[in-house]
Amino acid sequence: MTEIGGGQTAFYARANIVPLPMIARAEGVHMWDEAGRRYIDASSGPAVSNIGHGNARVAAAMAAQAETLDYAFPRLARNRSTLAYTERLARLAGPGLERVHLASGGSEAMENAIKLLRQHAIATGRPAKTQVITCQPSYHGATIATLAMNGEVMMAPFLDGFATPTPKVPAPFAYRPPDNQDAAHYARHCAEALDRTIRDLGPETVLAFVIEPVGGLATGCLVPPADYMARIREICTRHGVALVFDEILCGMGRTGRFLAAHHWPDARPDLVTLAKGMGSGYAPLGAVLAPAALVDDLAERTGFEFQYSYNANPIASAVGLAVLEEYERLDLIGQAAWLGARLRSGLDALAADSPIVGDVRGLGLLHAVELVADKTTKAPFPTALQPTERARRHGLDNGLILYARPTSGGRYGHWLLIAPPLTITPEELDDLLARLAATLQGLAADLAGRLEARAGLEPAYKDLQSSA
Repeated sequence: MTEIGGGQTAFYARANIVPLPMIARAEGVHMWDEAGRRYIDASSGPAVSNIGHGNARVAAAMAAQAETLDYAFPRLARNRSTLAYTERLARLAGPGLERVHLASGGSEAMENAIKLLRQHAIATGRPAKTQVITCQPSYHGATIATLAMNGEVMMAPFLDGFATPTPKVPAPFAYRPPDNQDAAHYARHCAEALDRTIRDLGPETVLAFVIEPVGGLATGCLVPPADYMARIREICTRHGVALVFDEILCGMGRTGRFLAAHHWPDARPDLVTLAKGMGSGYAPLGAVLAPAALVDDLAERTGFEFQYSYNANPIASAVGLAVLEEYERLDLIGQAAWLGARLRSGLDALAADSPIVGDVRGLGLLHAVELVADKTTKAPFPTALQPTERARRHGLDNGLILYARPTSGGRYGHWLLIAPPLTITPEELDDLLARLAATLQGLAADLAGRLEARAGLEPAYKDLQSSA
């Protein structure tokens, strides 16, 4: 008999090898399954649960708003919850980002950002501006348009004849730069690739360059050098191209600043997109932060009136405001900075001891651990071994829920995302690191055995086995 319902997992590939625990409750950084087993939410889901689980203040704010005003469509009516929330967000974002356009999530926010720039280009007599440049690899969402923006080569068959991928420039990887270049030289090469691509396309046709200022799992939390950030700002300004920071994952204080953009004052973006930590899992929220000058000019000309039924929802806005109040009450941005340093120190120590950790990178409480088969050559694991999926299984065995996946079928690497809730305590962070150490130890032995069977004990794999 066919099962009815089944939830989202009914749509997932049957070949998935990682069990999904049935979570019954959650509090702080912990989750419990129906058997009573406790896990640490080591990645905040996909870097969403910034303020932790089970926050009574946020739940109360949600309930109070629902009892007072549940819904008001912004094209027909305004509400105080949304006005208060957008003002608070804009003040935290700072000068140049005075306007906030709310959305229901990150993919929607990214589409809104591009539509806003496109509408302004048309309204100001620049209809040829249709091109959006992104990085290879990168991740910007899961709608048809944002899938085409992503630097994900495995999507090519899906997009072929269905959507037009955006022009791509290389992401400034530091761990494994090509052609025997060092990281600084390669970053300059990547910036020059942007300049060359704009000139090849014609600056009059290029609407925007979109980049994650601190990457997610598409680049393993890549942090570009300051010179690169300043250079792409100069290139975009010179060519009249909007610079858009996708901070859907890295924004909202996770890097130790409210916006990751605040780490690079010489590379101020024209627009910023946010989501994930805005609602921290309590409500779906996303946003475009934009300058008043652009928005007000467009409002005088044509307006920007693309709508979704649930954008600027009063309940979601009340949740967002309550989340920001928790940020202030608990000093979560400051905590992300100082506990981020503790996390990095702990991850660096694990990398030194582990035969399969090639690199650790990130900022604040947003880091990635790159898995490699050979630390000397930086050779990645064969994707067929599913190293990130096996890491997730070993994580569950050690009470960790991990977000991990390869990028582009593993051709750019295999990463684990370590991004716990910003509410994590030092003791809980130490517990996380201890569980991660056990996870990596078990994973190293597991992969060594599989490599032996696969490769006939080639020298690099022998070394890996003996180290494990």
